Amino acid sequence: MKVNPTPTVFLQLRSRIRLPRDQTVKLGDVAFLVCEPEWENRLRALPLTQPKDIDGNRIVMDLIQIIPKIQGLIPGAHIEPMGNHHTLVELVGPDSKRSRLWFPLIWLLLFFGSALTIMNFHADVNMLEVQIRIVEMVTGKRDEHPYLFQIAYSLGLGFGMTVFFNHLFKKKWNEEPTPLEVEMYLYQENLDQFVVAEEYRKMNASADTTGEKP
Repeated sequence: MKVNPTPTVFLQLRSRIRLPRDQTVKLGDVAFLVCEPEWENRLRALPLTQPKDIDGNRIVMDLIQIIPKIQGLIPGAHIEPMGNHHTLVELVGPDSKRSRLWFPLIWLLLFFGSALTIMNFHADVNMLEVQIRIVEMVTGKRDEHPYLFQIAYSLGLGFGMTVFFNHLFKKKWNEEPTPLEVEMYLYQENLDQFVVAEEYRKMNASADTTGEKP
C-alpha cells in the first residue's frame, strides 16, 4: 500500500484532561484524531511536551504548539482543527492516602452548620409563631407546643431537600443533573477559563521577557 505523503488530519482537542506529572504529554492524550490508518498510531504517540517543575499543576496545550509538531512528523499535512483551540492539562502526583478521620469531621461540620442555618432562618421569620397559628386555624385550639406539626414539618423539610437535590447518598431518582452538579459544573468551567487565561498571560509575559513569540 502506498502511503499518502500529505494526508488530512482532523483534530479535536479535549477541553480538560488529567495526567501523571512524570508522564510525557502525547497528542493522543489531548486530542481526538481522524486520519488515514497508516498515520493514526504514530500521531497518537507523538510527544508534545514533558512537564517540568516550573509548570506548576497545570499547563495549556494550544493548537499553535500542536500544529508544528504534527507538520514536523508529516510535512505538508493538511490539518483540520475542530472545536476547542486549547486543552487544559492538570498534572497530578502520586495519590496520597486519605485519612478516615476527615469524613466524620466534615460530616459533623456540614450537619451542624446546616442545622444552625435552618434554625437561624426560622428564628428570623418567627417560625414557631407561624406554626402555632397554623395549628390554631386547623384545630380551633391554640397549642403553644405543636410538636406533631413540627415533627411532620421537619420530615417534610428533609424529604423536600432530597427531592430538590435529586440525590440520596449514591442513588439518584432520575438522570437529570442535580442543582449542585450544575453549580459545580459551572464553577469548574469558570475555573478552567480563568486558569487558561492566566496561563496565556504567563506565556505572553515570558515571551516578552525573552523576546520570543508565544
